[in-house]
Amino acid sequence: MHRQIISTFLTLALAAACSQIGAERVVVTGAGADLLKLRSGPSLGFNIIMGLPDGTELNQRGCVTEVGQRWCEVSLVDAPEVTGYVSADYLTDGL
Repeated sequence: MHRQIISTFLTLALAAACSQIGAERVVVTGAGADLLKLRSGPSLGFNIIMGLPDGTELNQRGCVTEVGQRWCEVSLVDAPEVTGYVSADYLTDGL
């Protein structure tokens, strides 16, 4: 039982580490008081997960264009399990 718990933990830790491979660090800029909306999919028609203030660091995985708008799949640097899509207009290269 103990060995199975350790094995499961190591598998989850490895999966979390691998999910960051290929991600580019970006930062939210220009959202202002309205906050940048993290959405469940790549368009305004998807639910808002949360608002992100300027300065929020994100891991960007890839981008798509929907109805003339570029959307990027991201996760929070401080909470990689929180993922969604944001408008690319409010992202700048990270440090």
